[in-house]
Amino acid sequence: MKTLNVGMIGAGFMGKAHSLSFAAMPMFFWPAPAIPVRKMVADVTEEAAAEAAKRLGFELYTADWREVVEHPDIDVIDIVTPNNSHAEIAIAAAKAGKHIICEKPLARDAAEAKAMLDAVEAAGVKHMVAFNYRRTPAVALAKKYIEEGAIGEILNFRGTYLQDWSADPNSPLSWRFQKAVAGSGALGDIGTHVIDYARYLVGEIDEVMAETKTWIRERPVQTSGVDKLGTVKGSANAEKKPVDVDDEFISLLRFSNGAVGSIEATRNGWGRNNFLTFEIHGTLGSLYFNYENRDELQVFFTNDPADRRGFRTIYTGPAHPYGDGLWPIPALGIGYGETKIIETYEFFKAIAEDSEVSPNFRDGYRIAQISDAILESAAKQQWVKVG
Repeated sequence: MKTLNVGMIGAGFMGKAHSLSFAAMPMFFWPAPAIPVRKMVADVTEEAAAEAAKRLGFELYTADWREVVEHPDIDVIDIVTPNNSHAEIAIAAAKAGKHIICEKPLARDAAEAKAMLDAVEAAGVKHMVAFNYRRTPAVALAKKYIEEGAIGEILNFRGTYLQDWSADPNSPLSWRFQKAVAGSGALGDIGTHVIDYARYLVGEIDEVMAETKTWIRERPVQTSGVDKLGTVKGSANAEKKPVDVDDEFISLLRFSNGAVGSIEATRNGWGRNNFLTFEIHGTLGSLYFNYENRDELQVFFTNDPADRRGFRTIYTGPAHPYGDGLWPIPALGIGYGETKIIETYEFFKAIAEDSEVSPNFRDGYRIAQISDAILESAAKQQWVKVG
């Protein structure tokens, strides 16, 4: 069976999630399209990289990401670094002929994303952007129903991503709150997942009308280089620096197929942990999904008898997308790790079969264009065409 050597750049939380998926994918999807080999990992220092290699199961380590890209035995480059380094690494990897999977958002803005897209297309390598939430079986099931015409013509999409991990003003000033590193705030970090849902399930977005807010305008300076996602609090007396990205946004949408919709994302939604949802209304029914209940898809079909109408719950399992590779009975429990395992399966399958994978850098570029349009709309307070 074919093996593909992986070089991972970055070893934080996402590095852990990706490493798990490389190890577990063949266990779930057997025979695997190819076996991922955790060959080399790069982190910010030699000490951190050595520790990451032991912890995450990589054979080699380095403090210089260029050594990973240039290593002749590496087949796949996995980019799990802050947003400001995505473009440089991906372009170098493409020129070196490596297949690339990159964490979302693809880049800080559309110009960077376009440069990345141009590089991978010129090199002819496989490329994926890691919007793993669409790999949740219930989301893939919603896609199946839509493509079958089960809910008819889509009229409306409503999507949300609400979190509270940084609603505390004493959450440290991580790179996610700095425009020079992140590009945008809640929009790029979590809002792009909702945009991906909208495009995946409904279609292309043509126009946006948006509002953005920065509720917490300064935060304590982070003393550790590790992003703890709000689990560590700074002292109220610590030095503080400005936040120059959005904490929250809301946008109206116009789709190219005539549907309308709205999306919103916030980091200040007290009581919401990972509240990623969509509700889709069509001429023949409706669908609702909440990622906090990953095994469940709420459905309503107008062809049900009048005395049986109402939303009902479908628990995903063997009969549904990816069911053969996951758990033997419905509602046994789908986690974040499984979505990453499925993501890895789809990417390695595309490499092995020389087929196109989605979402790829072209999708990442389009989402960057939509994100740029949202920021422009908020600044101008008017509808903005995308692209």
